[in-house]
Amino acid sequence: MMVAVDNNWAIGSRNRLLVSIPRDQKHFREETTGKVVVLGRKTLETFPQGQPLQDRTNIILSENRNYRIKGAMVVHSVEELLAELKKYDTGDVYVVGGESIYRQLLPYCDTAHVTKIDHTYEADAYFPDLDRDPEWQVTAESDEQTYFDIAYTFYKYERITQQNH
Repeated sequence: MMVAVDNNWAIGSRNRLLVSIPRDQKHFREETTGKVVVLGRKTLETFPQGQPLQDRTNIILSENRNYRIKGAMVVHSVEELLAELKKYDTGDVYVVGGESIYRQLLPYCDTAHVTKIDHTYEADAYFPDLDRDPEWQVTAESDEQTYFDIAYTFYKYERITQQNH
């Protein structure tokens, strides 16, 4: 998963990102180019001209069975998505939003790249708080970065696997 969150794990307001930070966008491009991105229809509609991301395999999860978009594959259930994703290396698959997609797919993910923005925004969409989830731990973090007066840090969270086999 890849996400940018504020101090309350908010990710968006009125179908828009809370803030655009060029270095975060560059980090997103570098991580996902040549890979598979999984997203919902509403997130796709926030992209430039509402078009799929270039140089990536775009898979849209939408319950709308009539939804079609040029340059992307559309699946209609988590089960259909998981079957499709078997064609790809799991390390090459990034879930990129929005809120309902993150919540539906979190149980199937083992890594989350989280950009934490040290600010609290007015928001109506949230990512699950991994700091309160005992199954997740921070395994890497960057130094604090700034963009004008906005401080942010890149974190890598990984699911703690139970070795009970």
